[in-house]
Amino acid sequence: MKHLSFVLFLTLLSCTQETKRMDDYTVQGIDISHHQQDIDWRLVAAQEIDFAFVKATEGSEHQDTMFHKFWSEIKEAGIKRGAYHFFSPFSPAADQAKHFINTVKLQKGDLPPVLDAEITGKLQNKTLRKNTLTWLQAIEKHYGVKPIIYTNQKFYLSHFTGEEFDGYPIWIARYNSQKNPPFIPFGRQWTFWQYGDCGHLEGIKGCVDFNVFRGERQQFENLLYQSAYRDSLDAQNKPL
Repeated sequence: MKHLSFVLFLTLLSCTQETKRMDDYTVQGIDISHHQQDIDWRLVAAQEIDFAFVKATEGSEHQDTMFHKFWSEIKEAGIKRGAYHFFSPFSPAADQAKHFINTVKLQKGDLPPVLDAEITGKLQNKTLRKNTLTWLQAIEKHYGVKPIIYTNQKFYLSHFTGEEFDGYPIWIARYNSQKNPPFIPFGRQWTFWQYGDCGHLEGIKGCVDFNVFRGERQQFENLLYQSAYRDSLDAQNKPL
């Protein structure tokens, strides 16, 4: 994933070698943001891409300029869609959660929301963990589904081990030429793996991140958002 303050840095590091698709995984996907610009989603869908995560928000104010366009086009193409929030250590976590909620309206069949956590902003680990939990819990309360945590393997091992994070699905970025999958200690398993950042697909200009889901298609379907649950919560909370 690419975000505002690290675009140039990541551009210099990215695409040193083309990412080849890992066809031995049943469920395949990509993640995108405004850096991809116009995408022919029907062409993408024809290449057996099952899901796409798209950047929605960052911090407490920024909204990705392509989010709403991509959000509707992904669904129209029949690809399962998910929205992610890039977490900023420089603004209140509750405000960031509210910003995401105001931007992203989930429908039945969408993927759970994602928290993209990659930088500490020099926060102490205890504070960073507390702030990210604030976001995760606020999102879960609103949508009625556990969000996914996205980060790289080193960041996860440094900041997100421990029972308070054990219930959240994990999406790990780990690139290596041997295609060794991520390792998560204490018996935990990753749910999504971003294994490369320079994949190529017809319908997308330039590089795109490639991802896979750990499991079979029915397990993937079981992860999808069920709006009926959220609707029942809303009905319970509706004023008489």
